[in-house]
Amino acid sequence: MQFQQLLYFVAVAETRHFTRAAEQVHVSQPSLSQQVRALEKELGAELFSRARGNIALTDAGEALLPLARRILADADTARIEVQELAQLRRGRIRLGATPSVCTGLLPEVLRAFHDQHPGIQLLLEEGGSHDLVRELARGALDLALVVLPLPSPSPALTTVELLREDLVVVSSPDAPSLGKTVRVADLEQHRLVMFRHGYDLRELTVAACRAAGFEPDFAVEGGEMDAVLGFVQAGLGVAVVPRMVAERAGRGLRMTPLARPGLHRTIALAHRSDVAPPRAARELQRMLLAPPGVR
Repeated sequence: MQFQQLLYFVAVAETRHFTRAAEQVHVSQPSLSQQVRALEKELGAELFSRARGNIALTDAGEALLPLARRILADADTARIEVQELAQLRRGRIRLGATPSVCTGLLPEVLRAFHDQHPGIQLLLEEGGSHDLVRELARGALDLALVVLPLPSPSPALTTVELLREDLVVVSSPDAPSLGKTVRVADLEQHRLVMFRHGYDLRELTVAACRAAGFEPDFAVEGGEMDAVLGFVQAGLGVAVVPRMVAERAGRGLRMTPLARPGLHRTIALAHRSDVAPPRAARELQRMLLAPPGVR
């Protein structure tokens, strides 16, 4: 009994027509008929009654049909499983992330992923959440780490919250101390080193200052994360950054928590709802969502 014969048999059983079945499986009708008759000969029973052109399953055909469908389904599952295993040995993942997440969260996770799957090429695109959402929607990214809430609701995306992170104020160690904590309102007395337009942190910080009743004064603006941290270290001003980034920056910066209720941001993992991410991307997704000790 050959796999191809079972495929042809199921096609005829579902269409009840040899010519349409042949078109469905992309073979000639005589070839399909020949293979079905070879299957009947091997089984020792007719599978179809062909009276007056009407195709109907015999009792033997009725008995074989669910078994044949199961065999074909198992074969398809086996093919998919093998392909997915192959995808973990080679392939690529297109990952988008905000620059601060690249600095704080991603290095450890990507190192662990690369250690387990060295054949997977990791393509990273940095950008603001608005840009990353657009790239996800057009299929240019498999996964993206974005800041919630999204700049504009997108029903075509699925998001899973990853972590909720405190924001802190960083300043130069040579500058006067800000105290044990600092209120957002106190930032009116300090010049800020501000990120470029499109940064989620810029929008969040400016909105918090305006909610506290003042317009922030920028010492310098337009930088990426590394540039902002460098300018703060040089004493040009203070900046509001994620705690994880400040802790990784080390002794070159003084970190001061914001007084309650403080400022926070929520990082989420996003992908398109209508297309399942590739197998390798799903494995990276699992590692990102897993507790650090389980990765």
